[in-house]
Amino acid sequence: MCLADKELTQNPSHFEESDEVVAHRDLAWEDYRDLIKGMRFFDPHIHMVSRTTDDYEAMRDAGIVALIEPAFWVGQPRTGLSTFKDYYSSLVGWERFRSSQFGIKHYCTIGLNSREANNEPLAEQVMEILPLYLYKEGVVGVGEIGFDDQTPAEEKYYRLQLELAKKAKLPVQIHTPHRDKKRGTERSMAIALEHGLDPSWVIVDHNNEETVKSVLDQGFWAAFTIYPFTKMSNERMVKLVEKYGPDQIMINSAADWGISDPLAIPKTAALMKMRGIADETIRLVTYQNAIDAFAKSGQIDVSDFENGLTVDQNQKFHGNTILRGGQQPRVGKDYLLIQ
Repeated sequence: MCLADKELTQNPSHFEESDEVVAHRDLAWEDYRDLIKGMRFFDPHIHMVSRTTDDYEAMRDAGIVALIEPAFWVGQPRTGLSTFKDYYSSLVGWERFRSSQFGIKHYCTIGLNSREANNEPLAEQVMEILPLYLYKEGVVGVGEIGFDDQTPAEEKYYRLQLELAKKAKLPVQIHTPHRDKKRGTERSMAIALEHGLDPSWVIVDHNNEETVKSVLDQGFWAAFTIYPFTKMSNERMVKLVEKYGPDQIMINSAADWGISDPLAIPKTAALMKMRGIADETIRLVTYQNAIDAFAKSGQIDVSDFENGLTVDQNQKFHGNTILRGGQQPRVGKDYLLIQ
């Protein structure tokens, strides 16, 4: 995947293309990955249920040592409460285990997503079971919650989940809407403040150039999703970091079931290095700030992952392993033959 995405041509007002950008446009990942060699990354928003084992391996090789997987809409509406139970259980169970088998520490946020909040009979049932999961090991926040179409039902269940977060003493991870984003972002923050939440406990995600200043000015964490063709390109992200600095800003990949890139953070870090941004600034927006924001949950101890996880692919979860048909644990993959 080339380093620049097509959003530059679709949204030229966001980013003024320069000769330097053109020079970087055709570099392949292998051409610049050495720039970030030795760096550690924390992806605070990535949907690993949608990713493959190859993605896990590529992420670990690129320096991603820990991640947060928010509960989200998986592409089609769930049809009953049991499907929510199974999904939440997978986030605190199998996916947490699967991630560990590739050397990456897995955390999650739990919540009723905004799209499915519009199915009120089912939403009422989901609200009853959420507390059963919010206190599980590895749950670092309530999320991702907020608005999609900005309906009354979405607001109702957003408010209820803000109160759950206060009771559980957990950070809140807000999904800002794809449509009418500025109004939805302002509304999300206003409601959070109305409910008495400290902005430093609230991560406002999927920001862009329209929303970032207000989010930062009001003391919230501003998260940015680096996503091909939409949301935020990594070239635009570099410009924002140059303009606003690293305080209260974090970068994520989302990397859901759509066209997305689980290496968005290390690629953005490499581009920042090329543009002369200081290593400490890069470390803050790709690693430390996310830890500081979500560590308020009491669930994150950097000693668990900053020096790498001990991986034993012979381990089992409910009798299941990541190995199949007599496979042996993989030690390395820099070989031609796949045996």
